[in-house]
Amino acid sequence: MKYYQCPVTQNVSYEGCNIKPGNLVTCLPAHKSEKPVRSVHFPNDVVFQDYVRHGELERIGRFIRARRVTLDTMYPSGMAAIHEAVLSGNLECVKLLVKHGADIMQRDEDGWTPLHMACSDGFPHIAEFLLSLGADPEAENECGEKPADLIDPDCKELVEMFGAGAD
Repeated sequence: MKYYQCPVTQNVSYEGCNIKPGNLVTCLPAHKSEKPVRSVHFPNDVVFQDYVRHGELERIGRFIRARRVTLDTMYPSGMAAIHEAVLSGNLECVKLLVKHGADIMQRDEDGWTPLHMACSDGFPHIAEFLLSLGADPEAENECGEKPADLIDPDCKELVEMFGAGAD
């Protein structure tokens, strides 16, 4: 999804072609036409969300420093940037967002915190980081589930981290 990097003022030249009966194509080398390249522009939040999903740390930092986005914005997906970063499994991206003020207790549209997502998707390194910053392991989503309730029993690191509550 890198369409937003299309040049704005570039023109494309091509030689025109004629289709003759019987599906024969002949090109006219002397006939040239110029058409502008279509430009696609996405809102800053959409571009930023894409950067977060792909862990493009340098670009994320530039967007934040330029104040082109706010970190608590809820995207159409129902999540904020920190949720997207957790779901990508990119600890460095999560750290960068937190460093710039992302709320580790922010809830998505279903009441999930980043810790809920880290537990649900099996990212013990992110769960450990969030817990070290004070994420609430007792926080309940709208269904009444705590992060430990969402742990896959096969994810031994998370089961150990949360103890018997994950069984």
